[in-house]
Amino acid sequence: MNKLYIGNVSAEASEEDFETIFEQWKIPHSGPFLVKTGYAFVDCPDEKAAMKAIDVLSGKVELHGKVLEVEHSVPKRQRSCKLQIRNIPPHMQWEVSANRLLTASRAGIDIHRKENAGAAEKPITIHSTPEGCSNACKTIMDIMQKEALDTKFTEEIPLKILAHNSFVGRLIGKEGRNLKKIEQETGTKITISPLQDLTLYNPERTITVKGSIEACAKAEEEVMKKIRESYESDMAAMNLQSNLIPGLNLNALGLFPTTATGMGPSMSNITPPGAHTVYIQQGHPESETVHLFIPALAVGAIIGKQGQHIKQLSHFAGASIKIAPAEGMDAKQRMVIIVGPPEAQFKAQCRIFGKLKEENFFGPKEEVKLEAHIKVPAFAAGRVIGKGGKTVNELQNLTCAEVVVPRDQTPDENDQVIVKISGHFFACQLAQRKIQEILAQVRRQQQQQQQQQLKPTSGPQPPMPRRK
Repeated sequence: MNKLYIGNVSAEASEEDFETIFEQWKIPHSGPFLVKTGYAFVDCPDEKAAMKAIDVLSGKVELHGKVLEVEHSVPKRQRSCKLQIRNIPPHMQWEVSANRLLTASRAGIDIHRKENAGAAEKPITIHSTPEGCSNACKTIMDIMQKEALDTKFTEEIPLKILAHNSFVGRLIGKEGRNLKKIEQETGTKITISPLQDLTLYNPERTITVKGSIEACAKAEEEVMKKIRESYESDMAAMNLQSNLIPGLNLNALGLFPTTATGMGPSMSNITPPGAHTVYIQQGHPESETVHLFIPALAVGAIIGKQGQHIKQLSHFAGASIKIAPAEGMDAKQRMVIIVGPPEAQFKAQCRIFGKLKEENFFGPKEEVKLEAHIKVPAFAAGRVIGKGGKTVNELQNLTCAEVVVPRDQTPDENDQVIVKISGHFFACQLAQRKIQEILAQVRRQQQQQQQQQLKPTSGPQPPMPRRK
């Protein structure tokens, strides 16, 4: 398989950019670069060249501010499912095992040998249908068990599966009922890594399954079934949300890392590389500025040690994020200034809301509600309010956010006034997008009026005065 998928590609990237990168790193390729929106494809002459491109470029080379992700392109027949299994002892015979897996399960197998050099565990990613993944998983366990006996490896080798944290709660179920049921029906012991192990860029939990091979295989099927159900439910909700939030491209948000190493079964039905949804983007999305107010005590958590967290957050979201100076010694709130396009705003604000919850700045049963300010042209404030407050009332009813345009504001030096939005994350996002939609309509109407004014007047011209 010598066709490569290149992900996380900037909208500014061109075929010439990739030509330059491959030439710079002396990586041969046997065809032109097929550049799409957000990703690209290229053929390599052989497996050696393809592996060199993956090793040298993936996660290491940046193009137009985005770090490229490079991996083998997956054939269509293998695109319906991905599963990653961990805890493969490093002494195993990789090539022999991979060939046996491919033959036995008819699945695509990626063994991440060169990642986490020296680590006691190596992950394996399987590309196949749900049934194919389960068959491959059982074959992997059979191979591991046999080779453990052959090499007199005495330690227990459990099955480990990675799953996105957003699915784990539903897998566990209320009071752990779902997990207990799977354990009882399959005769296995299942544990899940603690929340403390999660980081901003590792949103996955490790599901450890212990028991006989047959029992672990049955448990894997049940775990995957629950995770797929959760994923499908979330995707349906996201599709509904995309219709409700205008101007927001959910495909560009990266909420589900479709090609990242360490992808677990949580990604089982995500459209894999090579089958991304193509969307048409006319020009670059306009940058927006949002002022988000957080508790003053939370500033340290957002900035992180030596500013590392805010730097990572800014890079992850693709936005400029700064903390404004305190307005006084006893200030209870601090302003976070976020500058970026709609998708960057969504990701940055989502992480900030989540971080405040994780760090217990809000109670366990308390919803995180923050206030956000956006500036609008003074002449457009009336359109946001509407006649008799009709528009702003509709906004509040639709979004469940509190939207206030303070009266008697003095416009700033840019002739802008503030709109205040308060509520939970999705309420704030929906209100922001709806207000931006109103402003876009105002701008379009202005442009149409200007074009009308520039058009030459038609009809008979008045006679020129004669000289006497």
